[in-house]
Amino acid sequence: MELKWKLAASVSVLVLSFFICGVGAGELFEGYYSESCPLAEEIVRHHVKAELLRDPNIAAALLRLQFHDCFVQGCDGSVMLDNTPILLSEKEAVPNKRSVRGFELIDRIKFSLEEACPQTVSCADTLVMISRDSVHLRGGPYWTVELGRKDSLTASFSGANQLIPAPNSTMETLLRKFADQGLDKRDLVVLSGAHTIGRSRCVSFRQWIYEHGNDYPRYAANDYVYRQILRSICPVSGGDDIRTSLDLRTAASFDNQYFINLLSGKGLLASDRKLVSQDADDEIAYWVWAYAYDQQLFFRHFVESMLRMTRVNLLTASEGEIREYCRYTNSYFGQNAELRQAVKARRAQEVNEGN
Repeated sequence: MELKWKLAASVSVLVLSFFICGVGAGELFEGYYSESCPLAEEIVRHHVKAELLRDPNIAAALLRLQFHDCFVQGCDGSVMLDNTPILLSEKEAVPNKRSVRGFELIDRIKFSLEEACPQTVSCADTLVMISRDSVHLRGGPYWTVELGRKDSLTASFSGANQLIPAPNSTMETLLRKFADQGLDKRDLVVLSGAHTIGRSRCVSFRQWIYEHGNDYPRYAANDYVYRQILRSICPVSGGDDIRTSLDLRTAASFDNQYFINLLSGKGLLASDRKLVSQDADDEIAYWVWAYAYDQQLFFRHFVESMLRMTRVNLLTASEGEIREYCRYTNSYFGQNAELRQAVKARRAQEVNEGN
């Protein structure tokens, strides 16, 4: 009898230790919401699928939003926070201003999640599910996401300006900023493949198309033609917000065409072109060629790198929270009665329209 009691006590201690040291320490799990909110992933996918029918280009924007969130403070939903008297939003930072979008969709998804499972699914996890579904619904790979993140209580305007790679970054800068996130050369190449979908603003690629010289000596003829096409789209001055596809061939499909384009002198962003023009030891070029040749290899490595990136700098339960409304911390949201009323009305409208 005493032995049974000791065994039961030992099991209880182990289970308690698991929850204290595991979940409490910011560990991620597949099926994290299987009991607390079993329809969470289905709810997210339903909204993303409907939004893609209305706006096919939103897939790239949502995936980009994931990158911009993870590169600043980790994947903690800080990019979603709006300005308050005590918080300067990351949305105001140079890499994000007039650039990132998709927040209205996140609002609608969060309204549905709160209706189904109040104060259960974090905004950070919601974005992770959204980015996975955006890739898959555009023909890319599907993967089982690891969930259990908490939402940040802060944002970092300065971090967004300093840590997110710019479209004209040098290879040295790209490698350093990826290394800051615990990501290596292969991660840099494969995650750059996200540029197989989406569009870019003229201001992000104007500089190199009007520069003299050729950073693609092996593809001079193709480079010349491509520059002329881009110059016809993007004027030498003005038109900053004119957009063109990152991949002119299969712009709506998540595939390996991005890498084929790079090897043909048709990389749109200067930072993309650096992958084949500033590779000192050919390790990066090796992966560009590998992914151009083998789409399934690209898909497999893309999933691995996405999982690696979304594990960086996890918040523990005591350091974060599960926001009720992704644009504000619970503390600020709870103290602002007028804001709560406006959000409540909008939430009711969205839920009614969805029924």
